[in-house]
Amino acid sequence: MPADPDIREFEELTEVADLRRQLGDAQVRLRRAKAKTADLVEAVRQGAKDAAVLLGNPPAVAPPKADRRTRGMEVALLHLSDWQVGKVTESFNQQVAGRRVDALTAKVVRLTEIERADHPVKEVHVLWGGDMVEGLSIFPGQAFEVDAGLFGQMFAAVGAGERLLRGLLANFDRVVCWQEYGNHGRLGRKGDVPKVDNADLLVYELIREKLPDDRIVWNPPQSWYSIVEIGSYHALLVHGDEIKSLGAQTPAFGITKKVNAWATGVVPPFTDCYMGHWHQPLVLPVAHGKGRTFVNPSLESDNVYAQEFVGANGAPGQRLNFIDPGAGRVTTERVIWLAHVA
Repeated sequence: MPADPDIREFEELTEVADLRRQLGDAQVRLRRAKAKTADLVEAVRQGAKDAAVLLGNPPAVAPPKADRRTRGMEVALLHLSDWQVGKVTESFNQQVAGRRVDALTAKVVRLTEIERADHPVKEVHVLWGGDMVEGLSIFPGQAFEVDAGLFGQMFAAVGAGERLLRGLLANFDRVVCWQEYGNHGRLGRKGDVPKVDNADLLVYELIREKLPDDRIVWNPPQSWYSIVEIGSYHALLVHGDEIKSLGAQTPAFGITKKVNAWATGVVPPFTDCYMGHWHQPLVLPVAHGKGRTFVNPSLESDNVYAQEFVGANGAPGQRLNFIDPGAGRVTTERVIWLAHVA
């Protein structure tokens, strides 16, 4: 009886051909997905720019009355983050966010006037720290917790940001902006697009285009961090999602450990660190003994996730510091509380 033919080589060839076919199909699907995502990103960019053109630019802002003093001059530093425009809770929505930004602007001006009674404050540095919008696909079910799509969120944030900068231009000789993006500005799901394709950066760009004023300086995004320079004062600006949470708690130890590691030379030298993301006002020491980490609160209130999983309510607010640029240090630090604005 003849022996059975040896077909192992044939089976191996067939398996290789099948694997090649599957790999080819996967590559085709990946190219299509990337093309679709690229089209989405470009559509968001172009649509936002077209809408901004249709809205037009408002009139220029007149500069404030000249202050001839120079002795003891300080600089204001306003940290903006976690506006979460579009988020809906029991006490927060798009309209409340806008009113809180307007109240914030008024308080910044009032507090600066108090400082000016003693010394000149002619310049303000605005740290745009990310999560200016709520987003749509950051977590499952998010679409049921917003009052607008991404376009609506972006233009509400642009409108509020533009009003804020116009208010600052009317009260400061110069406004210097620094930019970082947050996780809620992400377009699509995590990993679908590069991190820099982010709604936060689009919001900043639209504000810049709507306020073509020579007295505003926009520093381009540097990386996942920015080094803010105010004379001799150097600060590290990050969003804050670089630190991971354990047990849904604000990780004060994790924040301190990571900032201390950054201060060893991982990033350029800095005195203080500014971050948002955690929606809680914290001030933590940096190990080099020269500065601190300032964690920013959010504009939102009554976040159900924070109540249920973190067991805490975040009080709405933003941070305003005053800097001695010669000595390179913070002279006054404040949190501007906004819970009364509904």
